[in-house]
Amino acid sequence: MKLAKLHYWILGCFFMASYCWCTSDKFLQSDSHNHTWKKLYLAHHWPVTVCKMSANDCQDPPDYWTIHGLWPDKGEECNRTWHFNVTEIKDLMSDMRRYWPDVIHSSLNRTHFWKHEWEKHGTCAASLPILDSQKKYFSKTLELYQRVDLNGFLLKAGIKPGSTYYQMADIKEVLTKLYGVTPKIQCLPPEESEKAQTLGQIEFCFTKELNLRNCTEPKGESSQMHTNLQLVTEELSVCNDTLPVYYPSQVQDHKWSLKSLKNFFKTN
Repeated sequence: MKLAKLHYWILGCFFMASYCWCTSDKFLQSDSHNHTWKKLYLAHHWPVTVCKMSANDCQDPPDYWTIHGLWPDKGEECNRTWHFNVTEIKDLMSDMRRYWPDVIHSSLNRTHFWKHEWEKHGTCAASLPILDSQKKYFSKTLELYQRVDLNGFLLKAGIKPGSTYYQMADIKEVLTKLYGVTPKIQCLPPEESEKAQTLGQIEFCFTKELNLRNCTEPKGESSQMHTNLQLVTEELSVCNDTLPVYYPSQVQDHKWSLKSLKNFFKTN
């Protein structure tokens, strides 16, 4: 009798363990089961540059930096069954359309961009309790965007879009001095007929406590390359320190004249 009870007790424990493993491990749904990320990237992209990269006809993109996404440094599509539901963020819609718009597809009813960001990155960020729902993920991203206030700080520093060309070192120095951390800055490399790279994306890194931190890893610490093949930014790369930087104010093909190039190197 005792052996029979022990037998049923062992079977019960086995089935309970199997059930818990299947139902509670909500973040191990992707091909890679390692989602132990260390930091978050808050990516801002410059809409004019996004439009330049797109084959679509971008009409009147915002003239301010908008949100590209909030990305853990490891893991993608951590739960493929946790689908995007726009009704969960309906009270955020005004801010979402203004600060996190789909630059390529300007229709107010388009939600594909947000769906992409949630399913690819939000499901991984959700391992953090403060981001463990769609409402929390999108609202906290909006909050971090407002806290960083990249648009305001760049204007105060005199870095404005237009016909002025900048040195990468100057932009890095200004941002590092303002924020006390080193961000990741990405540019669109010059085309064959161009002499300058185009400013495209600026990423700020946060700890799991949502405090700003350097995007670079300390020396001696291994760093996983953060690859984020997004909808339209696969051509962006970390800016070249030796090339001049163009910060475009409108959507147009920018071609450097020989006179402009000489003036730039004469004054920098």
